[in-house]
Amino acid sequence: MKKTEKEIEQKLKSKIENLGGLCLKWTSPGIRGVPDRICIMPGGDVLFVELKAEGKKNNLSPLQKNFHKKLKTLGHMVWVVSSYEEVNDLIETWRMS
Repeated sequence: MKKTEKEIEQKLKSKIENLGGLCLKWTSPGIRGVPDRICIMPGGDVLFVELKAEGKKNNLSPLQKNFHKKLKTLGHMVWVVSSYEEVNDLIETWRMS
């Protein structure tokens, strides 16, 4: 059975917190398209993570795509995660950076 967005979000939060980081839900009244989570990592890195249900990775709205582009232009890491494997990939890539 495919994982829901909520299940993937819980896995991300657990993994980030186990590394000593914070995984905060991001809501920004009046600004649509912001990623679901801000992950503040040990050492000062900040990751922005958009979560999608398994198999729905490419279902970003135009507002989400635009906001992700703005964050990347500012030099931030933005991830779209839609599986447990992608949660692990995000963490491994962060460790290597």
